[in-house]
Amino acid sequence: MGAENGPAEHARFAAHLVELEQVADADEAELVAGVLADPDRVMAGAAVVRHLDRRAAELLPTPLWQEWAEDMARVMIGHPFPVRRLQEWSLFRAVALGLPWHRDDLLGASDWLQLKAADGTNPEALQVLAESGRTKRIRNTARTGLGRRGTG
Repeated sequence: MGAENGPAEHARFAAHLVELEQVADADEAELVAGVLADPDRVMAGAAVVRHLDRRAAELLPTPLWQEWAEDMARVMIGHPFPVRRLQEWSLFRAVALGLPWHRDDLLGASDWLQLKAADGTNPEALQVLAESGRTKRIRNTARTGLGRRGTG
């Protein structure tokens, strides 16, 4: 069972990524649910998160975001890693587009999201992260962003 599972899982992971990249919008939620039904939950979650990262970046500034995020949230119930990533994309969207967001949500977010927000342009988020970001890298990235704003 051990050595034989590795290559099969890698092949399924690659196949899932190809399917997710090529899926029509109308079939996306069904395919995501199918991928999440894979017996290797960790691998399936990783494939879906890669897909979320690509699609969220595409849809972030568009009016299609809300319906897409709701569809994804529905099919990801019970899968904590993809659910958290979608929540963090929603928070990032709020920060990036100047929509309402809360300081505590940003400070409680993963390093991934804090670094992504620290590399952005929202002055309030940059200030929060420059002062209280989780890591030195996040704080420094936010300070650099604040410096760019001051000289731009």
